[in-house]
Amino acid sequence: MPNRSSQHILNTSATLLGFCLFVITSLHTSNYASKSVIDEFTSGIALSLIFSCLFSFFSLRAKNINTEKRAEKIGEYFFGFALLGIMAIIILLLLDVIK
Repeated sequence: MPNRSSQHILNTSATLLGFCLFVITSLHTSNYASKSVIDEFTSGIALSLIFSCLFSFFSLRAKNINTEKRAEKIGEYFFGFALLGIMAIIILLLLDVIK
């Protein structure tokens, strides 16, 4: 059975990783990082996205069907966690802007 979602997760995780790196860079460039924990939180989410990319890639390259399914499922969990984290980052950024 071919992978159903690994290709999409790999592509989207890499794109969202770029978003996280942009947020971290923006916070550090504006010297806002010392006043906020958003950059540390974003770094954790970026790490989750990296693991999501890795497991999705392993799923695509797996020869064994059980390894493929297991890697795809782990990649999906990391991706779901990262999506919730990105939602929290956006909420934190909005709350800081509203202040």
